[in-house]
Amino acid sequence: MKKIVFFDIDGTLLDHDKNLPSSTKEAIEELKKNGVFVAIATGRAPFMFENLRKELDIDSFVSFNGQYVVFENQVIYENPLNETEMEKLLELSMHNSHPVVFMNEKTMKANVSQHPYIEESLGTLKFTHPEEDAGFYKGRKLYQSLLFCEEGTENQYRNEFSSFHFIRWHPYSVDILPAGGSKAEGIKKMISRLGFQMKDVYAFGDGLNDIEMLKAVGTGVAMGNGENEAKKHADLVTSDVAEDGIRNGLIKLKLI
Repeated sequence: MKKIVFFDIDGTLLDHDKNLPSSTKEAIEELKKNGVFVAIATGRAPFMFENLRKELDIDSFVSFNGQYVVFENQVIYENPLNETEMEKLLELSMHNSHPVVFMNEKTMKANVSQHPYIEESLGTLKFTHPEEDAGFYKGRKLYQSLLFCEEGTENQYRNEFSSFHFIRWHPYSVDILPAGGSKAEGIKKMISRLGFQMKDVYAFGDGLNDIEMLKAVGTGVAMGNGENEAKKHADLVTSDVAEDGIRNGLIKLKLI
């Protein structure tokens, strides 16, 4: 029976210093040799993990938390943000002095030239502050945007914009996604293309944006370093990413 494993990136494939542990790379190579299909499921944009895909030789992925799905280098699903609603959100965010970063599959742009929240949040992913282009959202497909505000202040946006889904990933930053969009939905699009059944699908993750994925797949695995809320919804909790978490989890599942 064919099986497929989806891996989140930050805190799952990459350790706390954004490095790929050697045990993780070796485990994924072993997984492939065992005939298991390997894919990535991340909140990141494709341009943000191109080098990782090359290093692991993975060409199928769910990106932008499910809004842009690629199977063997071919785009099979797109779910962009509504431009009209985005314009309304920008009016409110500018009134509140909350900056926004726009993202498509190739690049990201900010609606301000410089902001400490953007710098600090993206710095944790080892990315610098994007160039300013306040009109970048116009006439382009954006699959995700980032709203920069303190914890709790995103609730006014949640109440105002039912067409968007907001997920906090940093004390100063929130993902803006189309309502109903998630890694779980992106995974469903890919496995239907492959002809897999959900019971043969595994997923590893650590964050709040992984919860729907961990619940939807046949077997959800939370990292030892993961959020407690993510662990609650996992079928298995493995060790910390820096303590061979991927390898140990795959061994427990008898996939390697």
